[in-house]
This record gives sequence, C-alpha cells and structure tokens, in this order.
Amino acid sequence: MVCSRGLRRLPCVGRAAGLLWAMDESFGRFLQAFIPIFVAIDPIGLAAIFLGLGRGLPLAAKQRVARQATLTGGGVALLFVFLGQSIFLALGITVQDFQVAGGMILFILAAREIAVSGSVRRERPAGDFGVVPLGMPLIAGPALITTLLLLTRSHGLAVTLAALAVNLGIVVLTFAGSEFLGRTVGSTGLRAVSKVIALLLAAIAVSMIRRGLGV
Repeated sequence: MVCSRGLRRLPCVGRAAGLLWAMDESFGRFLQAFIPIFVAIDPIGLAAIFLGLGRGLPLAAKQRVARQATLTGGGVALLFVFLGQSIFLALGITVQDFQVAGGMILFILAAREIAVSGSVRRERPAGDFGVVPLGMPLIAGPALITTLLLLTRSHGLAVTLAALAVNLGIVVLTFAGSEFLGRTVGSTGLRAVSKVIALLLAAIAVSMIRRGLGV
C-alpha cells in the first residue's frame, strides 16, 4: 500500500509500527523457545563428547556418526513433540521414569569407556555410538523431551519446531568443528580427553538418575 502525503501517512505509520511490533514479539517467542532447547541439548558439550568417543575413527566414519546422531536425536525429538504425552500415558510411565532409564544406559556406556585401557583397544564398529549415546539420550534425552513438551504447550508447535531445527543445525556445525579441535589437541590429548569425557558422561548419568528419583 502506498501512503499519500499529509495526515494520511499516520495510519500507514501505525500499520508499519504494528508489523514491527509483531515481528519483535515473534522473535522474542522464538528466543524463549530457542534458549531452553539450546541448554537442554548443550551443543558445545556434545562436540567434546563426540571428539572423545570418535577418537581414532577416520573422517568418513565421524561424518557418518554425526549424521546418525543428528537424525536419531531429531527423529526422537519430533516423535515426542507429536506423540510424547500419548506414549507416556499408553505405557504408564512418567518423565522421571525416562530419566532413570536413560541415566542407567548412559552410565553403563560411560563405565565401559573408562574401563578400556589405552593399550587395549576394544573393537568397535565405526558409528556404533551415533545412535546411542549421542543421538539418545544425549541429544534427545529427558531434558530435551521435557522441554519440548512444555514449550509446545506454552509457545505453540510452530515456534517449538523452528527452535528445535535451529539447534539441530548448531549441533551439526559443532560436530564438524570438532575435527579442527582434534587436530589441535593431538593423539595424546585425545586419549586424555576420551577418559575425561567418559567420566563426565558417568556424572551426567548419575545426575539424570538422581533427578528421576527426586533425590
């Protein structure tokens, strides 16, 4: 619409201001959904875990693992966005039950990593950690699932899905950037990182179990 001169400009100015206000409000709602999802996924921490678990894998295998983790995490997240409450009700479980189960699985995997010495490398098929634990429960864990269920109710489906998509894109970028960190740290540093990350995974698992039990 073309505004004419004089006082008739005022309605157009008002409409333009209203449009800017609506855009600002939409962006604010997006940030309100984006930040909790970002905290729940923790892309920076995921990159460090990906680096530690992927030590010794060729670049092609790491790329395949990154795709598996992102697709698994995204798929599980979408599943719970649309069917989460129905699944929990049908199975008679709660988010707390999910936290305890996910924590137990993650603790077992972390303990296995810690127990393997540097001189004895267990045979591990390339890509066996893309689905578990990276895709689930680290990307699509109890924290993300709970956050998505709450955001869908409070901010709507479209805003929640947009915030989730942007966060998954950030995860892809951090996985890609972890290769640069690997070249910088070196093989000895990576061995140390893998053990530290395994210990952190065990701590995260204990925290998940503790929150699930309400301790």
